[in-house]
Amino acid sequence: MDTNEFAVLKLFVFGILVNAWMMRGLSATDSFNIEPTPSRPRKACNESRLQWEVEVCGEDFKRDMGHIDPHYWCNLTHFISEYHIFTLCTETKSHIVSCYWPNPLVESYIIRIHKHFFSNCTMDQVVWLDPPDDTLTILILIPVFLTLAMIALVVWCSKRSDILA
Repeated sequence: MDTNEFAVLKLFVFGILVNAWMMRGLSATDSFNIEPTPSRPRKACNESRLQWEVEVCGEDFKRDMGHIDPHYWCNLTHFISEYHIFTLCTETKSHIVSCYWPNPLVESYIIRIHKHFFSNCTMDQVVWLDPPDDTLTILILIPVFLTLAMIALVVWCSKRSDILA
């Protein structure tokens, strides 16, 4: 057997061994228990306490919004941190009283908050206008001329292939 053939054979066997060794460590059945785990017993959602907790979050949000000029209530950049704290509060309180979030109770309260603070924040319809004719013409003609130039270049190069090769 030639020395090069022997080296290739050793490399091939070594590669198979390394591959088998690596795949053994990646096998999911070796390292994980595939038996279903019993779920923890979950306490029932205490909706009356959740209602009270969400009201507390809402009162804090109303107090924080009181510090912001009502003229800026429709501009999210002026109250984004207060709104984030409000939603984080409702989520935390939901989990404390063993309720999922969002749930219909919290959603209805958030809708009431939105109606109170953001009911006058409707956006006007944006009217889309075509660009001026000169701009539109340029935007159409540039790709057309570039396409024609590329086609001409390909044809010219294909005719001159004997010289360029």
